[in-house]
Amino acid sequence: MANTPILITGGAGFIGANFVYHCVQTYGDRPMVVLDALTYAGHRATLAPLEKLPNFRFVEGDIGDRPLVDQLLREEQIETIAHFAAESHVDRSILGPGAFVQTNVVGTFTLLESFRQHWQSRGKPAQFRFLHVSTDEVYGSLAPDEPGFSETTPYAPNSPYSASKAGSDHLVRAYFHTYGLPTLITNCSNNYGPYQFPEKLIPLMCLNILRGEKLPVYGDGKNVRDWLYVQDHCRALDLVLTKALPGQTYNIGGNNEVKNIELVELLCDLMDELAPNLPVKPARKLISYVTDRPGHDRRYAIDASKIKRELGWEPEVTVEQGLRQTVQWYLDNEAWWRPLLG
Repeated sequence: MANTPILITGGAGFIGANFVYHCVQTYGDRPMVVLDALTYAGHRATLAPLEKLPNFRFVEGDIGDRPLVDQLLREEQIETIAHFAAESHVDRSILGPGAFVQTNVVGTFTLLESFRQHWQSRGKPAQFRFLHVSTDEVYGSLAPDEPGFSETTPYAPNSPYSASKAGSDHLVRAYFHTYGLPTLITNCSNNYGPYQFPEKLIPLMCLNILRGEKLPVYGDGKNVRDWLYVQDHCRALDLVLTKALPGQTYNIGGNNEVKNIELVELLCDLMDELAPNLPVKPARKLISYVTDRPGHDRRYAIDASKIKRELGWEPEVTVEQGLRQTVQWYLDNEAWWRPLLG
């Protein structure tokens, strides 16, 4: 299965692109097709080093375009879909929820229907897989002393973004139970690492420090997130695709619960150390508390014991190691992020 043709939706986005690079490094000549609409968070330049590979094809298009998806599955003889394409920024979902429902719910439905027909027309091959990459935000918010989210935690989404992802999760689950479609679902904690769009917390803080701009921290800064280095996440997704039984769900977390304000202070200290000639030093002087976002979940935490027990995965990168590597990547790759600042 590891060398059969794979369609990666949203492969020019943050996690999707890192997964594309993981596949290239791990499987070499595996036929890969990336389908990406190149909205604000998808950038073809991220995949530019791969464009000349004979086994790599990039297609600009929408997962909601059924004729296009049908054509790609048929032409490329796709056996695996890794579905990353999604609207994913909570603040944007508050301002304009319609795009989130359209992409995350309707788009996922379109993909599922196309893949189901493709799978059935070929006699329902056992090796086919549909991997749906989702978020821990579908579970809602945790109190400080509650255990982490497990695969059996009831869904309780609190933002239009997390509600739209919950809807897509339910559709994927239903297609397994109703049609026997060989689906898999993963729910991950907050990712960070190379190629993350600059409006997200970690790259935003790094780039604001470089420019001497304020570092906006919501509320009291004590909201807690579990931080997962994106390359650890990609290893987990690979294991799920190659080893997990269809119909399974896995929570993927970094075992790194950190308060937002502590994360920002860590980033300030790393930038002070690694970045020459900062306009404001120490960078902590730039921290500025701003009005909290509506419906801001207080704490997320993942219980990743199932994927460790069943597939042998656990994160390898500590938040200190991962943040240092990430800060250095942004310092070394201004040519990637500078055009995205508008």
